[in-house]
Amino acid sequence: MVTDPIADYLTRLRNALAANHRIVEIPASNLKKRITEILYDKGYILKYKFENSENKQGVIKIALKYNQATREPAIRGLRRISTPGLRRFTKADQMPRVQNGLGIAIVSTNRGVMTDKEATAQNVGGEVLCYVY
Repeated sequence: MVTDPIADYLTRLRNALAANHRIVEIPASNLKKRITEILYDKGYILKYKFENSENKQGVIKIALKYNQATREPAIRGLRRISTPGLRRFTKADQMPRVQNGLGIAIVSTNRGVMTDKEATAQNVGGEVLCYVY
């Protein structure tokens, strides 16, 4: 059993990118689905598809994005920030800057999961789940 499903999600993405896979399958949850939607909206992944399987959980299929000329992945780095053993919360006016504004921080707020810029615009703080750059 996985104790930290978000870390498992990020590790599966990281490993697929390191192995230059085109598609990665990840067990689904509502939180992972929302993180996937954010990655798609910000241009870090090519496509995604939510599939329901025999079991209730379902699967997220993610098509990874690479630069056509250099074969470099669009995602340079994924870092888990808040862990089950040490939660990291931040206020709206103290949101972290990832890679000097070039990356995003995914934040879980009381208004849902969103990026650091969206949370600052709505003036809400929350738990910093991960950095993507």
